Amino acid sequence: MSTSSPADSEGGSDGETRKERVDRELMELLNELRVALPGVQFLFAFLLVVPFQQKFGQTTDFQHGVYFVALAAAALATALLIAPAAQHRILFRQHDKEMLLRRSNRSALAGLFALGVAICSALLLVVDALFSLTLAWVTAGALALLLAWWWLAVPLWHRAHNEQDEVSDE
Repeated sequence: MSTSSPADSEGGSDGETRKERVDRELMELLNELRVALPGVQFLFAFLLVVPFQQKFGQTTDFQHGVYFVALAAAALATALLIAPAAQHRILFRQHDKEMLLRRSNRSALAGLFALGVAICSALLLVVDALFSLTLAWVTAGALALLLAWWWLAVPLWHRAHNEQDEVSDE
């Protein structure tokens, strides 16, 4: 039994139905995650081998703490960015792609936030180990500001200053 309205059958300006829009948006999200995943997986793998290096025992308590934050954030980012694909596979043919899309979008955004934390923490750790704590904080802080600007502020400003889709449930 269909519960679509005339607006649903007309779809957006491109003439796609609500179902077609949800299918397209879900595929776009999964494709976007294919771009982010190799980076977070590479960072996570790098962080997993760091403690087995001889010089790791010479690190300070602060560096151990930063390492833990970077490792935990990379693990969390990996889990959150893989979650949409796993849920899509488990919920295959359950006829609720719109809820899957909403949940996957939230998971991807949280995963990108965790990835940002992992990147900045890893940078803080490496720059502190190689140069100085002051330079490490300045460098990691500058990167955090850049990520906040480019990943959040610019798209949010763009979103606020442009017309929204007629049938937007985001």
